[in-house]
Amino acid sequence: MRVYQTDEIKNIALLGSAGSGKTTLAESMLYEAGVIKRRGTVEGKNTVSDYFPVELEYGYSVFPTVFHVEWNNKKLNIIDCPGSDDFIGGAITSLNVTDQAVILINGQFGPEVGTQNNFRYTEKLKKPVIFLINQLDSDKCDYDNIIEQMKDIYGGKCVEIQYPLETGPNFHSLIDVLIMKKLSWGPDGGEPKREEIPAEEMDKAMELHKALVEAAAENDDQLMEKFFDTETLTEDEMREGIRKGLVTRSIFPVFCVDAHKDMGVQRLMEFLGNVVPFVSEMPKVRNTRGEEVTPDSNGPESLYFFKSGIEPHIGEVSYFKVMSGSVKPGDDLFNADRGSKERMGQIYVCAGANRIPVDQLNAGDIGCTVKLKDVKTGNTLDGKGTEERFDFIKYPNPKYSRAVKANNPQDTEKMMAALLKMRQEDPTWVVEQSKELRQTIVHGQGEFHLRTLKWRLENNEKIPVTFEEPKIPYRETITKKAKAEYRHKKQSGGAGQFGEVHLIVEPYAEGMPDPVSYNFGGQEFKMNIKQKEERDLPWGGKLVFINSVVGGAIDQRFMPAILKGVMDCMEHGPLTGSYARDVRVVVYDGKMHPVDSNELSFTLAARHAFSMAFKEAGPKILEPIYDLEVYVPSDYMGDVMSDLQGRRAIIMGMDAEAGYQKLSAKIPLKELSNYSVALSSLTGGRASFTTKFASYELVPNDIQQKLIAAHEAEAAAEE
Repeated sequence: MRVYQTDEIKNIALLGSAGSGKTTLAESMLYEAGVIKRRGTVEGKNTVSDYFPVELEYGYSVFPTVFHVEWNNKKLNIIDCPGSDDFIGGAITSLNVTDQAVILINGQFGPEVGTQNNFRYTEKLKKPVIFLINQLDSDKCDYDNIIEQMKDIYGGKCVEIQYPLETGPNFHSLIDVLIMKKLSWGPDGGEPKREEIPAEEMDKAMELHKALVEAAAENDDQLMEKFFDTETLTEDEMREGIRKGLVTRSIFPVFCVDAHKDMGVQRLMEFLGNVVPFVSEMPKVRNTRGEEVTPDSNGPESLYFFKSGIEPHIGEVSYFKVMSGSVKPGDDLFNADRGSKERMGQIYVCAGANRIPVDQLNAGDIGCTVKLKDVKTGNTLDGKGTEERFDFIKYPNPKYSRAVKANNPQDTEKMMAALLKMRQEDPTWVVEQSKELRQTIVHGQGEFHLRTLKWRLENNEKIPVTFEEPKIPYRETITKKAKAEYRHKKQSGGAGQFGEVHLIVEPYAEGMPDPVSYNFGGQEFKMNIKQKEERDLPWGGKLVFINSVVGGAIDQRFMPAILKGVMDCMEHGPLTGSYARDVRVVVYDGKMHPVDSNELSFTLAARHAFSMAFKEAGPKILEPIYDLEVYVPSDYMGDVMSDLQGRRAIIMGMDAEAGYQKLSAKIPLKELSNYSVALSSLTGGRASFTTKFASYELVPNDIQQKLIAAHEAEAAAEE
């Protein structure tokens, strides 16, 4: 394979909802380019994409698959992205290292929630978009309705390049208004027959052609002037105008294909090769210092590693994009993130599991290598004299969590090592060892996402594991003031233990004035503040600790021990053992013994006094509340709302957004536990949601009593 220059390389991401046909399209593209001799099928489990055992097991894409085709002396690097919302991390990664998005639309359903999610990411990253309507041979395909929906959603930027003469089983021809030809296929697809447009279609074709010419002209002043003069452009001028419009996202061309029958694929590839912007025409990426990095093959050598995976029979394969300079086998490079040195072995271009060795890759190109010593996803390798780092990929928050434990406790260490290794492959898997909950928790994008992780642990790593619902990180606080005193006294021959602490607790709110006096049972307690300490608690909220002891009742040196006793209780709240927060503690009196008093005595006395006061101070349990946004087709809105109300959610608002309904709500974390499964079941997988932590709020009384009873039962069982 020859070495391609930066201005001959195009990087493309294939996006679309699950079932839109990306993997099938990839097969047809590879076949048309001569990379494979025979097209595989998803059902036959023999596609170039979806070659991992877990993908073959479940029948859906889990990882983005990198492949390339050579077409018209151009190199197209294409990444086939998973369609399921659970694997959105792969799509986000791919969009960040490519320059063009091709979004497939399922001809049976039109734009889906997944389509919208993908489009939002392209918008955020300012990537050009081409829409591709697939499955035109389906009985359910209503092309005109799909176009109407798309124009409602994307406005006048959505411009038809092609339209089918017929949809359903008889689909075999379309009109291309860029080249103004009718394209027809035999039953095997492939190379189209090019014919003149039938007379009965000419009016419609001319109307769409004119709209395309106008849309192309808008992106270039010279073209606009010519359009005003002649109302027409040459084919090359139109291509130039469309290319500029793609870069600025002022035009979203719409193509038609039947990927399964290989109809329209050649024409799509022709457009990708001739019109889609090159790497060199796209806005430059910025490094961590905010400086633009030019993709110049003569510049300093810098590689960004965006994906790694343990592949069958090979081991770790690391995928990279050449950000600057060029890379050859044997190059000595420096890992800017980990401070280690690496020597590049053989470098390859990819076609799924197949790899073709190459001698050099230039700036803008995508390739892979094996057997690197210490390179993780997101690392940058630099040549001599270069100090580039990149961190431009931002992943969404997790939406589904499970506590994981090895069935055999002896496998725990092995399981943790496997989880950390798998996170390198997919950074949207987040592994947390929660000291608070005493659980190892894995967070992901959905039930499918974590099911995949479990399958890989059990089948690839041979570690049987159990998933269970994670505990909820409740918080405890108080709602009124209370006082308590406790004497710790222990005598066992020789020196004993003695410490007595009198304290007051009350709810703390930011900006509260310091206390002057308290009244309990008609008795006034005046405060003389000697020392005040405000602690921002690692788990949120505050503890304010005030020393108001007068007359030397407790020596100053014992105050840290009293604070330690209070903090012990804050870390293990009296109600459920959860962290406590937003409490003010005033130590106002006590007693000590000249011989028997020590730090331990006052720690224990403070612990008991605080626990007693806390229980008298109207203690309440707080639960984490999340902001929830659900994107749902209008047909399912009623079912989704009913389900949310049964989950103690408070509906905050509804908006129509891009052909779908967006529902905003506040919902307890406890009720989100199986929400991704429930939502998928309610909507046939056609809805999507995002969550974000909002606040801690009081739990209802009946739930509080249940939580306290459960904690007491658990504590009794442990004893």
